[in-house]
Amino acid sequence: MTPGPPQPPQLVSQADSLTRDREPAVNLLLYHLFKWSVVSPLFHTYFRGRVYGVENVPKTGKLLVVANHASDFDPPFLSAAVRRPVSYMAKEELFKVPVLKQAITLYGAYPVKRGSADRSAIREALNQLDLGWAVGIFLEGTRTADGRIPNPKIGAAMIAAKAGADLLPVSLWGNHCITPNQSALPRPVPLTIRIGEPIAPPATTKRDALEAVTAQCAEAIHQLHDLGR
Repeated sequence: MTPGPPQPPQLVSQADSLTRDREPAVNLLLYHLFKWSVVSPLFHTYFRGRVYGVENVPKTGKLLVVANHASDFDPPFLSAAVRRPVSYMAKEELFKVPVLKQAITLYGAYPVKRGSADRSAIREALNQLDLGWAVGIFLEGTRTADGRIPNPKIGAAMIAAKAGADLLPVSLWGNHCITPNQSALPRPVPLTIRIGEPIAPPATTKRDALEAVTAQCAEAIHQLHDLGR
């Protein structure tokens, strides 16, 4: 058979774009398996979790989920709440452990060397977005004692500007009480997750634009957090 005429370049790029609109099917399957067998029962029963604003989550397309951070439980709970797999950075050492490497890779984790330049983390996050994942970033860059964001970092805004990705503000309330004083046993405190409306990415990577959108994200998260339970 004679092969048909090649597709115009614009059609090829559109088709490729559609295949990248969501994370790989196998990862999506594993996400739902882990969510409904482990994360969701733990969140809704042990922590009496509530989720508001799910209707604000874009189901497809490039998305940065930005949130406050006060507990090691935040990543899986946040991913389950937005009903879409969310990819997070993980320290490079974890990817040297057999089995664990394959497991966390399937769930969307990507390696970042401890103490590496910000551009390394940005490059990896952009790659995850290109693969169809939503990417999660905690605006403070680390956990805080009260779940607030006193010093938001501009990294998320930088990635959003480069990728043309919307930012989705999410508040986790009550998470700072799960493991007081680094207790090994999590307390069954009530948790509430509130999801805000998407925020458009900065139009430029100039610092003043990045800072403005970062402040907008932090303010949106704080307003959601102030609603409490």
